[in-house]
Amino acid sequence: MINQRQTISSLAVIAALACVPLVLDAENNYFVYCLFMAFTYLAMAQGFNIIGGYTGQVTLGQHAFFGLGAYVTAIAWESANLGYFNPIAMFLSGLIPAILAVLIGMPLLSKLRGDYFSLGTLGLGEILRLIFIQGGAFTGGSMGKYLPSGSYTSMLPYYFLALFLAVFATATVFFIMKSSFGLALIAIREDETGAMANGIGVLRYKLFPFAVYAFISGLCGSLQAYYLFHIHPQNFFGLSWTLYPILMCVLGGGGTFIGPIIGAFVLTGVFEMAKIWVPLIHPIISGTLIILAILFLPEGLIKMRLKGIPLKQGATKP
Repeated sequence: MINQRQTISSLAVIAALACVPLVLDAENNYFVYCLFMAFTYLAMAQGFNIIGGYTGQVTLGQHAFFGLGAYVTAIAWESANLGYFNPIAMFLSGLIPAILAVLIGMPLLSKLRGDYFSLGTLGLGEILRLIFIQGGAFTGGSMGKYLPSGSYTSMLPYYFLALFLAVFATATVFFIMKSSFGLALIAIREDETGAMANGIGVLRYKLFPFAVYAFISGLCGSLQAYYLFHIHPQNFFGLSWTLYPILMCVLGGGGTFIGPIIGAFVLTGVFEMAKIWVPLIHPIISGTLIILAILFLPEGLIKMRLKGIPLKQGATKP
């Protein structure tokens, strides 16, 4: 059951964040841009949380779905006249990656486990990158696609759409977590063989979060395509779009809906400051953070904090 106080607090935080670009200068204030990026990373971190944190299937293919979503937006704009912030184009940018996730997920999720599944999804990103580089005029080749940047009017629609995606992804994780479906995902994560023995259709339960993960990633790719107006294969299929959300989820605490929120805001701030202060070595800092998080915070900040809370008097351990 949803706690009323938590609901009111969440709505208050969302309302406060929505007011930020109305109070500050959205076009020139760097803080507004940082929040925009934090919301985007948060949505992607929650997408990974569904498949990695709750289902236990660590995937390294988020950049594949992110880049595909961006290219669907660009091609829809040029070929189907679905222009600037067109809702149909954005929906297709999420739907097509989700369909691809189901198609490749059926053989991968049924045959591969653990590191093998991770490597299989990692290869998907490289395959798509090469396909779009060799796609000729249809994909723009190695130069990518250029969209009419004159369509830009204000930072506000980007900010509010990124905020919506972050809320949508977080709400999706929350309601899955509170449902019987979420319990089945946790059962698969903890003991896949035991879950199968208890009648859980493992492949079906794995495919749905994988498709949701791809759908959210595609939407985020679409938003970035509208923001940058230049969809370049090296950028949009770059591994940072996979590694950063994973790091944010791991640092905050995978398998919780609050963990990726903390991870996204903390690490976006760290990354943006590193770009300003040490622009030449900020990728090294990012890589170091990934290693440190895995070594010293394997369960994340949230779970570490919960373990440090003493039991109330009279309470028993579960």
